[in-house]
Amino acid sequence: MTSDTKSTKPIFGHPWIFIRGVPAMKFLPPEGPLEVAFAGRSNVGKSSLINGLVGQKGLARTSNTPGRTQELNYFVPDGYSGEGDDLPPMALVDMPGYGYAQAPKEQVDAWTKLVFDYLRGRATLKRVYVLIDSRHGLKKNDDEVLSLLDKAAVSYQIVLTKTDKIKVPAVPKLVDETLEKIRKRPAAYPEVLATSSEKSEGLEALRGEILKTIGRPA
Repeated sequence: MTSDTKSTKPIFGHPWIFIRGVPAMKFLPPEGPLEVAFAGRSNVGKSSLINGLVGQKGLARTSNTPGRTQELNYFVPDGYSGEGDDLPPMALVDMPGYGYAQAPKEQVDAWTKLVFDYLRGRATLKRVYVLIDSRHGLKKNDDEVLSLLDKAAVSYQIVLTKTDKIKVPAVPKLVDETLEKIRKRPAAYPEVLATSSEKSEGLEALRGEILKTIGRPA
């Protein structure tokens, strides 16, 4: 299959693969394809959301243990060598959860530094999707991460997760409240998405936002 043929295939209708776990900046893949990353508190549902986006249950590993993801995990559409002109059209990056982890403090500090260094120094990073558990809303450590993104001038968009766990009428109210809280933040994209990986709700809207972010047709 040629690169031209592959480039016309819908990105999210293509099989995806895990290509690399990055425990330190020196192990990052060479900058090439545009990247979108997923950040959030530990156990917010990042892996489940990524699996839902690409329609593959086992792509990103899920766990009930907060702090399971300790590296930057890279996923790309299958069938690309990653060399020369045969680069994937984009990459999804599952970032380590913040806020809590069942690990020694030194290890937590190491992967927290990795995340922050990545946010500040990755030219191909187009947007960070910051996942917020709809049952809890924005917490103090979420605000700290948003402030870091503002300071680094990294575009980010809030994605509410697990909306199936709250009453339906509460969802639009939470969206409005969240929008008001981020209204004056300079790097925040002024639209909040509500999703449920369990019910596959809001995923198509998120796919559309990602494709728009990287400048590709849906």
